[in-house]
Amino acid sequence: MNLQTVSINNFNLFAIGNTELLKRKKVAIVGSRRASKYSKEMTYLLAKKLSKKFTIISGGALGIDTEAHKGAFPNTILVSPSSLDKIYPKSNENLIKSIYKEALALSEYEKDFSPKKYTFIQRNRIIIALSEFVIIPEASLKSGSMRSFEWAQKFSKKVYIIPQRLTESSGTRYLASKNLAEVIWDIDEFIENLGINSKEKIMSLNEALKTYGDKLYEMELEGKVEIKNAKVYFN
Repeated sequence: MNLQTVSINNFNLFAIGNTELLKRKKVAIVGSRRASKYSKEMTYLLAKKLSKKFTIISGGALGIDTEAHKGAFPNTILVSPSSLDKIYPKSNENLIKSIYKEALALSEYEKDFSPKKYTFIQRNRIIIALSEFVIIPEASLKSGSMRSFEWAQKFSKKVYIIPQRLTESSGTRYLASKNLAEVIWDIDEFIENLGINSKEKIMSLNEALKTYGDKLYEMELEGKVEIKNAKVYFN
């Protein structure tokens, strides 16, 4: 394991991967481990589009974090609550190893350190501190993601959320109701306001197959499209 040391924003961190990503502006995307299908799809789409201009930084957890890393990959940074020789969570081992190889992983801990309750909070402070702004797609009111909102307040970082149904995501609905976060009502408009071209073509898998036939899978191998959740994203 090729462990490096980096210093950024007064943090001394251990790193594996592409440290050049630290030179780019970063956006934090964090949220629920038990996110809805809708929240995960919106997170993936936001991360994919934002990664044209920003590096997406998150915590490697299941749910929102996973979709943020996947959508932005390889333009993504993982901040771990454990040392980097301890893959956490194990259920995300394949993704995390891919990040080690093609993106970037950071930790405050050098080796042989398993996550503790307090290290998740400490990890979140790094994620937020390194970011330009924060997106919380889904979070319950009493959750670690809401602690990330508290860090965002301390660091004076703007927070965005996505609209949710009344019975879901009590944390982000609370932030919206108190005008503590800005709602992203239209992803393309939000992206364009950040100076990013939002005209990426997206089709349903059935529609794309009707249009391109078997050639669609050749396009996927060539990196021209990405197929995910029965949708086709044209790069």
